Amino acid sequence: MIPRSRATGRAVAYQVFYRLPLPVRRRLVRLAVPKYIVGAVTLVRDAEAEGAGRLLMLRQPPGHSWTLPAGLLQRGEAPVVGAARELHEETGIKLSPARLRPAVPNAVVHAKGWVDCVFETEVPASTTPLTVDGAEVFEAAWQPLDDLPRLSWPTARLLAYYGIGPLVGQFPPPVPDTEE
Repeated sequence: MIPRSRATGRAVAYQVFYRLPLPVRRRLVRLAVPKYIVGAVTLVRDAEAEGAGRLLMLRQPPGHSWTLPAGLLQRGEAPVVGAARELHEETGIKLSPARLRPAVPNAVVHAKGWVDCVFETEVPASTTPLTVDGAEVFEAAWQPLDDLPRLSWPTARLLAYYGIGPLVGQFPPPVPDTEE
C-alpha cells in the first residue's frame, strides 16, 4: 500500500502534469522514458525440409559468424513491413508482409537498448533464389537447425528464445511468478 502522503503527492503531480499543454507533456515524457532502437528480424524456414528443418542464415561483415535477415525500422514503418523490406534487401526474397506472422514472443527486449520485432515465414528453398549484394551481405544459405554454423552472439541469444541453437535453455531469462 502506498503511504497517504506519497499518494497525495502523486495525485498533485498528475494534476499539474495534465494541465500542461500537450506538446510540453509529450516532451517531458520523451525526456523521462527509456529510448529503444527498434529492429525487425525474420526467421525464414525451408518449407521443404525434413527432420529438424533448415533456417535461412546470412554471413555479413566482418564475416566471422552467421546472422538472420534483420534491420532497423524506418521512422513510422510498421514492424512487419520493415521485416519484409529487410528480407528483400538482404536476400532477394520478396514477400508480402501478410506472409509474415508474428513469432512468439513477437518482441524481444535486449538489455543494451534495442527491441527486435520477430516474424516467421516458410518458403520452398529449391524454388527460392537467393540474391546478395556482396557488401551488406556476403552470403545467404540454408542451414540445418541441428547443425548450425558459428552464430553471432546476438543471433544465438535471439534464437534461444525460439528453442533454436547453442544457447537453448539459457534464454529467455526466467520470468518471476510473483506479483509485486
